[in-house]
Amino acid sequence: MFTKILIANRGEIACRVATTARRMGIRTVAVYSDADARSRHVATCDEAYRLGPPPARESYLRGDLVLEIARRTGAQAIHPGYGFLSENEEFARAVHDAGLVFIGPPPSAIAAMGSKSAAKSLMARAHVPLVPGYHGDEQDPAYLKGQADAIGYPVLIKASAGGGGKGMRIVTKSADFEAMLASCQREAKNAFSDDKVLIERYVQRPRHIEIQVFADTHGNCVYLFERDCSVQRRHQKVIEEAPAPGMTLDRRQAMGEAAVAAARAVGYVGAGTVEFIAEPDGTFFFMEMNTRLQVEHPVTEMITGQDLVEWQLRVAAGEPLPATQEQLAIRGHAIEARVYAENPEKGFLPSTGTLRHLRSPEAAAFRIDGSHPGEPAAVRIDSGVRKGDAISPYYDPMIAKLIVWGRDRNQAIARMRHALGEFEVVGLSTNVAFLQRLMGCRAFVAADLDTALIERERDALLPAGAEPSGRLLALAAAAVLAIEQADAHEPRVAHADPWSQRTGWRSGGWLSRTLLFSQGASKEAVRVEYAPGGFTVHAAGETACLAGLRHDRLTHRVSGLVGSESFEIGAVIDGEHLHLFTSQGPQVFGYAPPLAHAGEDAADVGLLTAPMPGKVIALLCEKGAKVRRGQPLLVIEAMKMEHTLSAPADGEVTELPFAVGDQVTEGARLVGFAAR
Repeated sequence: MFTKILIANRGEIACRVATTARRMGIRTVAVYSDADARSRHVATCDEAYRLGPPPARESYLRGDLVLEIARRTGAQAIHPGYGFLSENEEFARAVHDAGLVFIGPPPSAIAAMGSKSAAKSLMARAHVPLVPGYHGDEQDPAYLKGQADAIGYPVLIKASAGGGGKGMRIVTKSADFEAMLASCQREAKNAFSDDKVLIERYVQRPRHIEIQVFADTHGNCVYLFERDCSVQRRHQKVIEEAPAPGMTLDRRQAMGEAAVAAARAVGYVGAGTVEFIAEPDGTFFFMEMNTRLQVEHPVTEMITGQDLVEWQLRVAAGEPLPATQEQLAIRGHAIEARVYAENPEKGFLPSTGTLRHLRSPEAAAFRIDGSHPGEPAAVRIDSGVRKGDAISPYYDPMIAKLIVWGRDRNQAIARMRHALGEFEVVGLSTNVAFLQRLMGCRAFVAADLDTALIERERDALLPAGAEPSGRLLALAAAAVLAIEQADAHEPRVAHADPWSQRTGWRSGGWLSRTLLFSQGASKEAVRVEYAPGGFTVHAAGETACLAGLRHDRLTHRVSGLVGSESFEIGAVIDGEHLHLFTSQGPQVFGYAPPLAHAGEDAADVGLLTAPMPGKVIALLCEKGAKVRRGQPLLVIEAMKMEHTLSAPADGEVTELPFAVGDQVTEGARLVGFAAR
């Protein structure tokens, strides 16, 4: 077994590998960019070394620097995690050539599966079922359009070297093909340095089901059952669960054996994932193979009791697989939710900022040893960040993976809803409230799953903003008053003059004041009347009495009574925002004075600004151009995702301050526009 390994990655996967390695008595070496110098994975590993500036191409993608650090520190092996260099054939080969062990498949297997087109041909020879489509080398746009027309719409354009949902476009009619192809190729070139694409028939109401496979150097290969990853946005996974709801024993065996056949066809070694598209009748087609550990591997660990990272290390050291196919079994149900820094209400655009407040559910100590002593931990959290860390525009905006286990799917869903209610983040937008709605969505609860579920249930999952209820406003007032009372007991305030006290007493009677809150377009005035022992609040036509208010400054919890009902919520005042964390989900209010909402008024129609920090990657118009409402004007890219700014009305482009390649900050004016 190894005595020291280098982890060529960051975030939660680097922390995960370091934790398992320490348990096995293996020392770990971390690498980091300037953006990650004080990150959690640096603190978790035994040693840490700088790679370079924040951009991945200047740091985490510098295989030469990674190898130099590995040699200098005496590491015997390199664990690539996922992303970055994990599926890079040249890097894997360089590791082998340097006399080190690449904790992953052989370079030949990475090469075989790295091109989606080549992989399809290989799978056809291995008799793995394929979706009808074009996987050839000819990439002339007119020829590709002809192939798409022949296949029949809708079709899916996919980057041949792609992964993680990048470089994918659904085209529903022939007239849209060329524009979609150009966008897909541009994104593929930027993400993978390869703009080659393939075209497939777009399967209607598909489920995304993947099989975890594992192979060793002794000729053994097993499948550790399936994961359902159908709940996606932007072709990227949001929820993963294992086992797949509705999976029959016969179909599980058929898909598992097909996945093993795919792995054997390329001489695979280590952890891999074979991904399938499944139609409603159960027919399945090979989609791709990810030659690495997957983000969603924890749900497989939870239902099998196996530590897949430990398996990786043992197999890489030359040991046989720790279990045979007959020894593997499914126990219970596990669900993983990816907690992202993003704004679901704005097309899931990434959000950047500092985690000024971070509170996660209490997770039981997570230990896997395969023996199933009692039940697995009900809640597990894999995270690479801590309070005070920044979510930057350079890397994936994941805050944490929240994983729960239950004896059945219903219990797992209930535990996930409860755990999400305990997740609190201040400093940037998150998808926590969206995930809570998803866990309560009729289609999800009923396991009516397909990759279009989010769009299909859009009205329920992304409801139009409603005016806050009287009770919610009463809780907002309770939070403000409780925090003020706690501040009043600070020594510097408690010994001040009587007129500085916040008890509400006045010589002419008790204080009455108005608290101003805003939420979206809603602006609410809450009248508060002070009285001995409590308060009376009037909000949204309702009246409520507040009593026994307490604020724990350490945990940011506010408790008390609304009428005769007790409550406890999280509450944080951050600048001009009041953040409430309730069992129904997080709520954010603008608070005294109300926030200005630039760009929402008709007067601001000429101001097209950057919704996130990023880089201008395409100008689709010229200064002085006459454009129509909805016409694309400019494309920016951040966190490997494209965002297109379109004309808000018919008008004229009056200014283009930035050129292709320029970096822009959030809120920067990108296009001058005059409506007509």
